[in-house]
Amino acid sequence: MSLFPSGHATHPQWRMAASLVLAQLRAQMALPEYAHSPSLGLLYITDHYAPEAQDLLDFLSAELPEVTDWAGTVGVGVAANNAEYFDEPALSVLLCELPAHHYRVFSGVAPLGLGFEPHTALVHADASTPDVAELIAEMAERTATGYLFGGLAASRQGTVQFAVGGDGNMRGQGAARGVFSGGLSGVAFSEDVSLISRVTQGCLPVSKVHEITAVDGHVLLELDGEPALTVLLRDLRVSLDLNGPQRSPALQQALEVVRSTLVGLSAPGDDSINRSGHFGADVLVRHIIGLDPARQGVAVAHPLSVGMQMAFCQRHVQAARADLMRICAEIREELEPEMWPADLATTVAGDALGAAPHPARRIAGAVYVSCSGRGGPHFGGPSAELQIVRHALGDVPLVGFFAGGEIARHHLYGYTGVLTVFTTPA
Repeated sequence: MSLFPSGHATHPQWRMAASLVLAQLRAQMALPEYAHSPSLGLLYITDHYAPEAQDLLDFLSAELPEVTDWAGTVGVGVAANNAEYFDEPALSVLLCELPAHHYRVFSGVAPLGLGFEPHTALVHADASTPDVAELIAEMAERTATGYLFGGLAASRQGTVQFAVGGDGNMRGQGAARGVFSGGLSGVAFSEDVSLISRVTQGCLPVSKVHEITAVDGHVLLELDGEPALTVLLRDLRVSLDLNGPQRSPALQQALEVVRSTLVGLSAPGDDSINRSGHFGADVLVRHIIGLDPARQGVAVAHPLSVGMQMAFCQRHVQAARADLMRICAEIREELEPEMWPADLATTVAGDALGAAPHPARRIAGAVYVSCSGRGGPHFGGPSAELQIVRHALGDVPLVGFFAGGEIARHHLYGYTGVLTVFTTPA
């Protein structure tokens, strides 16, 4: 498997940005180490281009006739190797060279049908779709591994998804022409497409682990047998005197602390909220959406059940950086042999901040989906999040977007990053 060509650009005019991307893609496709005949394109745009999504897709399809299949969506930002474009007009493209019988593009108007056995799947979804979490779980059940990766579209100008199957696998797409709204779309991969994927959390527990002992739908009523609101305020070391002056500095400060607090949830008996004070991959972070003083309850943006484990948490820059570095190291260690000849190790290491792609790294391309609440500012500066990935994996082709929710396995996450790499044989 050759390296996947990639390109990214920003410009007020979508056609100019697309032309800049095309120039990058064609230059790479002329190099011996890159794929010359990619058939699958992954396309991510910022919401500035959402109104021109169809024109943009038509333009790229016409200029790259060898790319018969397209998938992607819109985000408030898009990602590329070592760079992110946040809140500005931009697009990012990755061209994958995979045998046509090893993947299938699907969408709401052309569902994944019989005759193809999905092993994993890249999934894009519209957050406004009813029961979207259940649809994601159902899609995961249709794969052999139960593993999905992707995210929810994020846009201020209407959500769009790209899904084009040029080899006839998408019969019935009709006049939609590959740009859709609502539902799920993406690419399902067979077991012959090797992937490694990891989830990185962006929050740090600020309380001990509690067991949920009483609930009413989305409302926490009791934690460890105590009123949930009492536990929350004690864990955060704040007091809410709702009968006192509503504009008092103490009350306003306490409310700000509560507003910045989230809830990390895991299944009964799950130790993903571990003793080291970090969240494991099975922890779902959700917002506190309200307080119920009458019942001493705390409302959470997730269905709750007795027996679940939980901890109050807050977004934390250093924890997010450390956890992102951890998953990158895990991926690198899984791909690289324990022992390399000295000359190969020196060549592959190269410049620590910009090592060129090398076959020994065994990464043909990567997809990174991060929360729209993360990005450079959360990591200390513009593109800092992507620079961490590049520092760990080298200058590998990468594409991605900043989502309204991240998908990994059968879960829908928040404030996380999902890094997936296409690997080559050892």
